[in-house]
Order: sequence, then structure tokens, then C-alpha cells
Amino acid sequence: MAIFYNEQTQEFHLQAKNVSYIFTVLKNNQLGHLYYGKKIRHRESFAHLVKMQARSLTSCVYEGDLEFSLDVLKQEFPSYGTTDFREPAYQILQENGSRTTNFEYRNHRIFNGKPKLAGLPATYVENNEEAVTLEVTLYDSVMNAEIALYYTVYENMNVITRSAKFMNKGQEKLNLTRAMSANVDFSDADFDMVHLSGAWARERHVKTRALETGIQSISSARGASSSQQNPFLALKRKDAAENQGEVYSFSFVYSGNFLAQVEVDHYNIARVTMGINPFDFNWLLESGESFQTPEVVMVYSDQGLNGMSQTYHQLYRTRLARGEWRDKIRPVLINNWEATYFDFNEAKILEIAKEAKDLGVELFVLDDGWFGKRDDDTTSLGDWFVDKIKLSNGLGSLARKINELGLQFGLWFEPEMVSKISELYKEHPDWLIHVPNRRQSHGRNQYVLDFSRKEVVDYIYEMMEKVLEEAPISYVKWDMNRYMTEIGSAALPAERQSEVAHRYILGVYDLYERLTSKFPHILFESCASGGARFDPGMIYYTPQTWTSDDTDAVERLKIQYGTSIVYPLSTMGAHVSAVPNHQVRRITSLETRGNTAYFGMFGYELDVTKMTEEEKKTVKVQIDFYKKNREVIQNGTFYRLESPFEGDGNVTSWMVVSKDQTEALVGCYQVLARPNPGFRRLLLKGLNTNYEYQIEGRNQTNFGDELMNAGLQLENEFSGSVPHEHEETGDFTSQVFKLKAVQTEVISHKRTEEALEV
Repeated sequence: MAIFYNEQTQEFHLQAKNVSYIFTVLKNNQLGHLYYGKKIRHRESFAHLVKMQARSLTSCVYEGDLEFSLDVLKQEFPSYGTTDFREPAYQILQENGSRTTNFEYRNHRIFNGKPKLAGLPATYVENNEEAVTLEVTLYDSVMNAEIALYYTVYENMNVITRSAKFMNKGQEKLNLTRAMSANVDFSDADFDMVHLSGAWARERHVKTRALETGIQSISSARGASSSQQNPFLALKRKDAAENQGEVYSFSFVYSGNFLAQVEVDHYNIARVTMGINPFDFNWLLESGESFQTPEVVMVYSDQGLNGMSQTYHQLYRTRLARGEWRDKIRPVLINNWEATYFDFNEAKILEIAKEAKDLGVELFVLDDGWFGKRDDDTTSLGDWFVDKIKLSNGLGSLARKINELGLQFGLWFEPEMVSKISELYKEHPDWLIHVPNRRQSHGRNQYVLDFSRKEVVDYIYEMMEKVLEEAPISYVKWDMNRYMTEIGSAALPAERQSEVAHRYILGVYDLYERLTSKFPHILFESCASGGARFDPGMIYYTPQTWTSDDTDAVERLKIQYGTSIVYPLSTMGAHVSAVPNHQVRRITSLETRGNTAYFGMFGYELDVTKMTEEEKKTVKVQIDFYKKNREVIQNGTFYRLESPFEGDGNVTSWMVVSKDQTEALVGCYQVLARPNPGFRRLLLKGLNTNYEYQIEGRNQTNFGDELMNAGLQLENEFSGSVPHEHEETGDFTSQVFKLKAVQTEVISHKRTEEALEV
């Protein structure tokens, strides 16, 4: 059993693989938190974990009782205004102006499996034995309102998911002004906070800072999860590192505005809250209406950050991503964007496709510029019909010709946006997100369609459906290139204008759900100016996401390393592009560009017709290598070894190991060469200590225990004594090692024989 209930003491004990989570019903019938951490055995009572003591200047719940104060107790789903002065998990404005609530425990139920969240992405189960769910109902008798708290425990992983549902059972209108999905009050604040921050072209850099008294938070109010902050945070103990120590982490399965916050109070207690950003948010609950919050996925690890990441990778790869492409091996693709931008015709596209096919590419993707009158970024978004000037024979004809070459065909859309120079805008100028009588600001010369309106979503669905039905399309790149401003909807009344941002995301999810259901054979890849919406909500609909518009091999080390903190390699689009790089103008070798891109879903973003014969030979080798190893890359266990965010950031290394530990790929990268350095060795992870491994290109073999403890010896830089012959050294250089087990039973058999002799 994964969830225990102590009836006499009204305690709930959730147990996953190696974690326990315990809370109780307090004497005032609200929920109090008791414990979250490494798995402990169940017992009949945990009442001793509740500590109360009279404190000066502390407000108390009951007259004459100077001990019972929510100010000093750990809360499970706290409210504000009844002696707890920390920021709450929720707040409800009532018709009389009151914000005071009193939600008390009413009942609960425990059941196998995991319920879906209506209209929202969430983790799931394939059979009801994988997980157990606890639903706790809280009730406020004055408002006649309920809150249902949902906890799902994945028994074979260190995973607990959380969400909440608010229900108005009364006749008065209620305004939900704050609706977080999860709250955890820890016993102390002796943590470092880890989060992923950045901007366009430098997304998801790892940031670490010590908790201090007060509030530290990350958030987005841009209408998307954003490049600036990712909807994730972790608290790690001071001694925790990649492979050791305790880590508590929170990941939000949502693609819109969010808040992830840690508040450290005057008793050094850390409170984590995560959910929809309450800034500029209000949700009106009419009588009989309900509001479901998105899901928070909590992961506990006592094996450091790598242990945490591997749990997220396993869960998100197999129980968040869906459809036939969840497990299907992804094709090597080529995208024409950086090769042609808007300047192409059918002949040019076919020329690139034919050359790419000869190199081993499997999928050709036609990017921006194929529709309307799209010769630059000022026009035609929303006009999803083919530009007959560029593609005189139509899209279907081009797609079939590419199929005849032996390639699959993919297509770019940006369905959430509109250009003012478009047929769509002429017909429906009120379909923009906008506020009447206010200036309409733009981004990239485009505007955001009001996806809070069903008729808008229906219109875009019908246009996309027609395109996808009329041409043999195997892949869709779904882009989103600007954030929201002047947030308002012409279709909603004044009292619901603060619902627009959330309703918009629900509209995006609705369009994704309808298209992925109608076209299950199509591989959808999410993109948002690169990584501006790389979040768990997107993974539910698209098993991979364009990691960043920045394809520079050196910058991608930080981007891909940081992304791996939460997201598996199977979700990361990673391409080789031309040099000088189009984002940073850096020149790196084709080998290093390939070695970085291997650790993701591999492809190219350049004009292969302009490559030299030597470069084409290198590309053939790269594609052949990737095809031989993509099963391991897509489904293996990933380990971060050396961080570009530590020290001077000059070296980065990582590796991925097959499930059976018989194969591994190790990537080692150096930014700048150093004169006369010492000898470097790299300690590997995840190998079988009893297996003997052959390292491709080296004569000797090594056992797994040696490679993990003595390490893998790396080539040295130029020492000054003799000319250096190794091409792997110098600036912007890299090496990828392929390990394959050649003997897997030598030691174990020998030990068995020795035991028999004894």
C-alpha cells in the first residue's frame, strides 16, 4: 500500500519508492504538515511530530489557548488571515468583501490509478496498479465551497503529484484571486535553491543561491512559461551535489504564467508554493462552477541532482509524453530555415532535400515562408494556405516529391499568431488579444490571437486540419514567437478579463489535443522562439521541443546541460548549423557541432548544397553514428559529469547509458585550450562494475568499476615538447567515446566458482 490512513489520529502517510510524505488533521480541522523526506516506516501515530508552544506576539486560534497558532505550525494547504501570516496557497474574495476562509477537513478517499485533469496536461498511468491517489475534501460552511486536494503516488518512483480543485456550492459569486497547486512547509531552511533562468538564445542556465529570510521566487507574467524562468525549482541540502545528498524538487505541468516561491519565516521554516501566478489573475466562480489547478510534480532524491533528474526523465519520457512518437525512434531531420530563410522556391527546396537524402537524412522540414504572401516577417500569419508564387504546384505536390526521394515531409506553423497584413486580420480584427482604446504593441511584427475564444481556436483548427489532410505530412514544428501585452478579450465581460491569460493556455491545449488526436501519426515539435515554452505542459502534447534558437555548439553546452536538470534527451531538439554561427558568429568545427547535437534529437539546420565534399563525408559519418546510437540516446539513463556552470566553465562532460548497461556514450567538451596543463581523467557513472567495456578507437578494455573510480584518461593538451598530433585539442574541441560491454559475466562467474570451491 502506498497511502496509509491512521483513523484514530487522522493522519495520512504517502509512501513512494524511497520517500514519505505525512500530514494530519489539526484540532481546528485544518490540515497540518508533518514530514517530507526519506522513506520512514509507518506507525499507528505520528502525533509526536506536532509541536506547539506559547510564543510572544503570536496570534492564537482559540480564546484561552495560548499554544495553538497556525503561525508556528507547518500547514498543508494554508489560508491567510486566521493566525498564519505567511503567503497562502489560495485566497477567495467573497461578495461581502471578505477574504477570510475556513476550509476544514470533510472526508477523503483513496483509490488506485490517477484521474485526468479536465482540459489540462498531466502525468498519467497505463494501468491502475502504477499509482495510488488520495483525494481530500475540505469545506467552508460560510461560503458553501469545497476544495479537493489531489495527491498521486507513483509507487516505483520517488514521485508525488499535487493539484487542487475549487468548487462553488453556494449561491454567491466567489472570486478566486490566488489558486496555487501545491504547498510544502519544511522543517527548516538549510537549503540552496536551484532554478533555471536565462533569455532568448541562453535559456535554462543553472542558478543556485542560498535561502535567506524572506521571499525568493521565480515567475512569469508573459503569457508563457518563458525563456527567462522555467517552471521548476529545487531545494538541495548544502552538501548535495550531482551524485549525493538530498534534493526536493517541484516541476509545474503548465505553459502559462506561473509562480514558484520559497518563503523563509522568522522561525527559519521554508515554505514552497507553486502554481498559476496570482499577479493579474482572478477567476470568477459562479454558483455550481469549479476551477482545476494544473499539476505540480514533486520529486525527492537522496542521490543528488542526477538522481532527481533521472526520475523526472523517466516520468516525463514515459508517463507525460504520449502517442506513438513517445517510444518511436525519432528521424534525423533537416530544416531549411537557416539555409534559405524566406527566400526559396520548389526547385531550391528539392535541391536541398535530394542532397540531404544522399547524406542519410530521413525527414525534410519546410520552415517559415510557405504560406500567404510571406516574404518577410511582417505579413501573412493566420493565412494558412500555400503561397503559389513560391510553390507553384502546391504543398501536396512538393510533399509527395520529397516522399519520392525517400524522405518524410514536415511543415512549420505558428498558429497562435496573426499579422495585421493578412486576410485573417481583415476579416476578424477583434480576434487579437487587445484592450479597446489602447495602443497595440507588437513583437516580431505580429500579434497574439485570442485563444480564450472557442471560435478562434475552431477557425485555426479547421485551417490546419485542411493543410494536414491534403498533404502527406509526418512532422509539424509549432512555433510561438511573442509574449502577451495589453491582455484583454473582446468576448469576455469586465469581471472575467483577468481570466484571459489562463483561458488562452486552455485554448492552446485544446488545439493541440484536437490536432494530435486527429493526426496521431504526425510528430509534433513545440517551439517558442526556441525555448520560451520548454515546459512539462508542452511535453504532454509534443514529445520533443526546439531547445533554443541558439545552435552554437559552445552555447548549447550550457543550454542542454541546464535543460537536462528536468527534461530528458528525448525532448531536446538539437541541430548542427552552419558557421559562422547565425546567433553568436562563432566558428566551431563540424565535429564539435555534431558531438554536441548528438545528445538530443538530432538534425541539421544549414544548406547542405553549399558544403564541401569533405564536409559531406563528415555529415554522413555523423548521421550513421547517430542512427546506430539513437536508441541509447533517446531512452538511456543520462548523467551530468562536469558542469559548465562551475569553476571557470571551461569544460563540460556528460554521458548516457543504455538500460542494460551494455552501451554508453560519453561527451567531453572544452571551450578554450590551456597551455601545458596536467593530465585529465574523467570519472564515469552508471556502468556495471562487473562488465568489461571496449572503448571504440582504443585497444584496451576497462571494467566498469575502473572507469567509474580510476576514470577515463583523456588526451592531453600541447605540452611544448613535441608537436601535437591530436585533432581533439585546441579551442572549441570535443570528444565522444562509445563504450560497449565485451564481457558481462566474467567476474560474477569467477566469484560463483570461488564460492563453490569454498
